[in-house]
Amino acid sequence: MDLGLTGKRALVLGSTKGIGRGIAEALAAEGARVAVTGRDAAAARATASEIADKTGAEVAGYGADLMDAAQARALGDAVAADMGGVDIMVNNGGGPPPGSVAGLSDDVWSAQFQSMFLSQVALTNAFLGAMRERGWGRVLVTASSGAVQPIPNLGISNTLRAALMNWAKTLAGEVAADGVTVNTILPGRIHTARVDRIDVASAERQGKSVADIVRASKANIPAGRYGTVEEYASVAVFLVSECAGYLTGSVIRVDGGFIRAT
Repeated sequence: MDLGLTGKRALVLGSTKGIGRGIAEALAAEGARVAVTGRDAAAARATASEIADKTGAEVAGYGADLMDAAQARALGDAVAADMGGVDIMVNNGGGPPPGSVAGLSDDVWSAQFQSMFLSQVALTNAFLGAMRERGWGRVLVTASSGAVQPIPNLGISNTLRAALMNWAKTLAGEVAADGVTVNTILPGRIHTARVDRIDVASAERQGKSVADIVRASKANIPAGRYGTVEEYASVAVFLVSECAGYLTGSVIRVDGGFIRAT
């Protein structure tokens, strides 16, 4: 199947590691031109170089901390200048610190809201108008199963990813007639370094071994295992492809059957 991504320009936020990197690499493997981003500019450039060497695609790295609105704007300006615009916008925010929401300070909420919502919306808006004028564009939000089935001790993520998911659903209805699709993809337990850290934190909080935590977690997944980054990225790439032009406003789960909500 030809996904029609050769030469398409993609900006993938939070793509120096984890599922963001997986998506960036999968897009590059399909012939897309990819902008890799992360807080650490050197890491972003190194990741871009590694992906370019592996895929033969044109890949560039950019540093930006999305907690800083000015850095988010500068990122958009730099990508526009270097690539001439973006056809595919992948909103993938870094995971916020774990913890409960009871008594959380306004400062913490504001900082995380800027990073996980406002900066991603602003960057999408920076390229959305041109997508609509061209009659082709893809916006993808990579969220979390916690957006529909809250995860204990991940209160900030549960809250803000649900907001971004519903923004995407609303936007989809506004731009569909212009050839722009907007979808959300929800990971269940995809095996990344962040999931490993969450398992360690759960073990410490519950006074159990990490092996016990992982075993219990897998027991709650009908597939009986954690998913791979490659499995997740394959679905993401399809959603932003030419083949998915009539798929918009959807929430797609890559979770091994973990999410119980309809």
